Amino acid sequence: MSARKIIIDTDPGQDDAVAILLALASPDEIEVLGLTAVAGNVPLALTHKNARIICELAGRADVPVYAGCDAPMSRPLVTAEHVHGKTGLDGPDLPDPVMGLADGHAVDYIIETLRAQDAGTVTLCPLGPLTNIAMAFQKAPDIVAKVQEIVLMGGAYFEVGNITPTAEFNIYVDPEAAEIVFKSGAPITVVPLDVTHKALVTPARNAAFRAIGTPVGIAVGKMTDFFERFDKEKYASPGAPLHDPCVTAYLIQPDLFTGRHINVEIETRSDLTLGMTVADWWGVTDRTPNAMFLGDVDADGFFALLTERLARL
Repeated sequence: MSARKIIIDTDPGQDDAVAILLALASPDEIEVLGLTAVAGNVPLALTHKNARIICELAGRADVPVYAGCDAPMSRPLVTAEHVHGKTGLDGPDLPDPVMGLADGHAVDYIIETLRAQDAGTVTLCPLGPLTNIAMAFQKAPDIVAKVQEIVLMGGAYFEVGNITPTAEFNIYVDPEAAEIVFKSGAPITVVPLDVTHKALVTPARNAAFRAIGTPVGIAVGKMTDFFERFDKEKYASPGAPLHDPCVTAYLIQPDLFTGRHINVEIETRSDLTLGMTVADWWGVTDRTPNAMFLGDVDADGFFALLTERLARL
């Protein structure tokens, strides 16, 4: 079976970085065509810089990185330095990237790539706000039918929200973009907080990253050390959730996850619940299912996969 072609749309973020590393460490299952950066965890100038830092850390300066949208479609940008630090990659001391940005805008790259590839052969993997994806769908509606699948980290049902009482950060930052994507008709798999909050970096799991002993293993250990301080205080949990690598792990080993095919709507009008993913988990409406909404993960299997793959880099 050939490797699955993907575009990673990202706003690194320590957990984005680990997701990218896991993808680059898994060439038998995943072919990373390119990275598209979007404003989210930190502003665009940092997200595209961080994406290139991670490519170089993995020894993959050949992977093109494109700069995309620097703000949501119709709202001011909300960022998350309070979680990720001022650089987005606080923790390890990583050098500035040598590789440059690829020429062109991320939205155009997404459109051109989907048009150039056979229909149903490219998966989009958004790890941040959905601005780039929605803009591409609006600019070139013909590409929606060519998408194999969208596997995204975002939303919540049982865990409700992490940036407001009712909204997960990625969806909240650009709810209008999320609404466009969820109404697009493209096949969607959602990796929500309900899953990622079960994938916790405990001290033992973080020690396993460090024990790899390579620059990648040590950097990931330092990233998760920094990253977890916020969530441990916020949730009183034994470790921080590794959100975005769950997307990559799902592509490599989907049997680690379980979920339901349900209807998901995005709230865009209420001040109280803006950005909420209204997930019909119990099937109480007659709305047509539009997404596979994951609900559980084998956390031990996930961290075993992640540690084994990171050791390859």
